[in-house]
Amino acid sequence: MDSIKQPLPFKGKTAIVTGASFGIGRATAIAFADLGAKVVIADVVEDKETLNLITDKGGEAIFVTCDVSKDESVKKMIEKTVKEFGSIDYAFNNAGIEGEQGRAGECSFENWDRTIGVNLTGVWLCMKYEIMQMQKQGKGSIVNCASIAGLVGFQGLPAYVASKHGVVGLTKTAALEYVKEGLRINAVCPGVIKTPMIDRFTGKDKAVEKQYEDMEPIGRLGMPEEVAEAVIWLCSDKSSFVTGQALAVDGGWVAQ
Repeated sequence: MDSIKQPLPFKGKTAIVTGASFGIGRATAIAFADLGAKVVIADVVEDKETLNLITDKGGEAIFVTCDVSKDESVKKMIEKTVKEFGSIDYAFNNAGIEGEQGRAGECSFENWDRTIGVNLTGVWLCMKYEIMQMQKQGKGSIVNCASIAGLVGFQGLPAYVASKHGVVGLTKTAALEYVKEGLRINAVCPGVIKTPMIDRFTGKDKAVEKQYEDMEPIGRLGMPEEVAEAVIWLCSDKSSFVTGQALAVDGGWVAQ
C-alpha cells in the first residue's frame, strides 16, 4: 500500500529569512521551503544560490536585497513581501556580522557602530515592521538570531557580544509586549556552527578548527541545518506555549 502523503505544515504561509545567502540563513530558508512555505530570501549580498536551491526543487521564493541596518531598506523589504505573498507568518531575523577582533579598549568606533548597527539595530528594525504586519493578521512567530555570545562573555569581541546580549534582551521585551496579540517572539543562540563566519575566524585552518571542536562538549561543530530545525520548531504550532526564550543550540557550550 502506498504511504499517505502528509500535508506540508507551512503550506500557504510566508516566511522571511534575513542573511539567507549563506550559512544558517540559507539552511533555514530551505527548511521553510521544504515544509511548504513561500520564502523571502533577504540579504545585502546579492547571491541567488539559495533562491535556486529552493526553486529547483519546486519551492516558491523570491530574493530581496536588504541592508537590515537601514530603515528604508527594511521597510521596502517588508512591503515587497506583503505585496508578493500577502502576509508574513514567520520571520527569522538572522543577518549578522562578527566585526573585528580586539579587546574593549581597542575596539574602534567604526567597528562598534557597524556591528551594533547590523546585529542589534538590524534585528530591531526587522521586528518593528514584521510586528506591524503581524498585528494586522492577529498572529505570527518571530525568531531572532542571537548567539551563545548573547548568553556568556567572549574576550576579544566586545561589539559582537554586546550586540548579541542586546538581541536576547530585545527578544524578551518584545515577547512580553505582544504575546496578548497573538505574536510569539523567541531567539536562537547558536554555538560554534560550521558557517562562512567560522571559516573567517579559523582561516579554514584545520588545527584552529580542531581547537573549537575541542571546546564544544559534544566534540564537534554544529551544522547550519541543526539551527534551522530549532528555528522551524519555534515558528511552528508545536512550540505554541513558548515565547520570550533564548534557546541555546550549542552542543552544551553554555552548560559548562
